[in-house]
Amino acid sequence: MTEHLRKALELVSLGVPVLPLREGKGPFGNCSACAKNACGGRPNMKSAGTCACPRPCHGWAAASNSVDVVKSAAWAAAWLKAGAVAYHPGGAGVTVVDLDNVDAVAWARETLPATRTVKTTRGEHWIYLGTMQSANGVRPGVDVKSLMAYARWLGRGKGEMVRLPEVVTSLPRYVVPAGMVASSPVPRASWTRAVASGCRHTERYVRTGLDKGVSMVTGHREQGAASQAFGVARFLGSLHQECPGPCGLETLGGEIVAAAVSVGVPEPYAIRAVERGFSEAGVPMPSTQMA
Repeated sequence: MTEHLRKALELVSLGVPVLPLREGKGPFGNCSACAKNACGGRPNMKSAGTCACPRPCHGWAAASNSVDVVKSAAWAAAWLKAGAVAYHPGGAGVTVVDLDNVDAVAWARETLPATRTVKTTRGEHWIYLGTMQSANGVRPGVDVKSLMAYARWLGRGKGEMVRLPEVVTSLPRYVVPAGMVASSPVPRASWTRAVASGCRHTERYVRTGLDKGVSMVTGHREQGAASQAFGVARFLGSLHQECPGPCGLETLGGEIVAAAVSVGVPEPYAIRAVERGFSEAGVPMPSTQMA
C-alpha cells in the first residue's frame, strides 16, 4: 500500500470523496474504453451519462468515498503511479478558495473572513463550510473549487472553518469560464440577501438550511438525487410561506438544481423536481431558468 493510498483511505474514513492525481497534479486520463467520451460520460458529470467504468476516469467525477472502490484492483495501477491525492470539495460539503500567489493571499487577508487555511506550493487554500458553484479566475490568481471540481489534499491546515460567506458566493457571478461557448450553461448565481429583500429570515438561517439541503442532494451520488432535490425544495419553500417576498426562491432553486446536476441528474429533470417541490410547498413558482 502506497503512502498516497493510505492517506486516501484515511480521508475516506471521514466521508471525503478522493481520487489519485498524476505526478503533474492532473487527474489520470480516461482509459481506452472511455477515451473521447465514448462511454457516454460518468453519471455525475455536468452532462449525465451511462459510464460504469470501475477505473478512476473522468477527473473529479471519479472521486469516491467507498473503501471498496478506492482499494479496488481497477484503481491499483493509478495509486502506484500517483503523485498526489485529491478530493472533491463539494462532495465533502466545503468550498476551497485557491489562492495561487502572494498577491492573491494578500487580497484574501484584506477581504475574506478568516477560516481554515492550508499552505500550497505557491499560495494558500482557504476552506469554508458550505458548497457553491465552482469557477476559475474569479480574480487574478484566485479560483473557487467546490461542486464539480477537485483540489489537492495538502493537509488539515490551521484555524477554525467558518461558514461560506456572501463575499465568496458572489465571486463567480460575473465570470465566464474558459472555453465556454454561447450554448454553454451559465454558472448559477448564489443566494444572498441582495435577492431576498422581502424575506423575514436571516441570511445565516437560509444559508444553513440551503447548505444542509445541498449536502443531502450531493450525498446521493448513485441514485435518488432528484427525489432529494424535490424534498429540499419543498422544505425550503415551506419556510417562506409567510414571507412578504421576494425571497430569492429562483436563486435558491438554482443552487439545488446545480447540486443535483453535479451528481448526474439531467438538468431538465432537476428543474422539474425543484419546481414541483416549490409548488407543493404552496409558494409562487420560481422561473424555470433558475437564475
